[in-house]
Amino acid sequence: MKAIIQRVTEASVAVEGQIVGKIDQGLVVLLGVTHDDVEEDVTYILQKIINLRIFEDDQAKMNVSLKDIQGDILSVSQFTLYADTRKGRRPNFIQAAKPDHAEKLYQQFNQLAIAEGMTVETGVFGAMMDVQLVNNGPVTIILDSQDRKK
Repeated sequence: MKAIIQRVTEASVAVEGQIVGKIDQGLVVLLGVTHDDVEEDVTYILQKIINLRIFEDDQAKMNVSLKDIQGDILSVSQFTLYADTRKGRRPNFIQAAKPDHAEKLYQQFNQLAIAEGMTVETGVFGAMMDVQLVNNGPVTIILDSQDRKK
């Protein structure tokens, strides 16, 4: 499982011109699922996301987590995180999970985040989405659940 997280002061996601999810301070999470991801990958990524100390404290140092600031999550499914661009000019997405598996783990991620007390807004799985955000910092971090296996 891969996630790109972006620290934001505001963000929204729209489908066909209609806003379906919107947050203020928090993180935009672009979440990609591969075919061999399991629940442990979901838990690992979520715990990293909500506990990483990437928000500034009173001393202007990144020392506070999303959970600490009671920030929000805008969760967007993103199969293109598994683009393979090693050959040719067109990426292939063979490492991206099939939609049924990917959606199941994406929904588990969102439900687990809510169970952890987070406010979660989402896009629409499988839809063409327009994401707008104000990246605070900017701070953008890439996470990969494969790191837990190394």
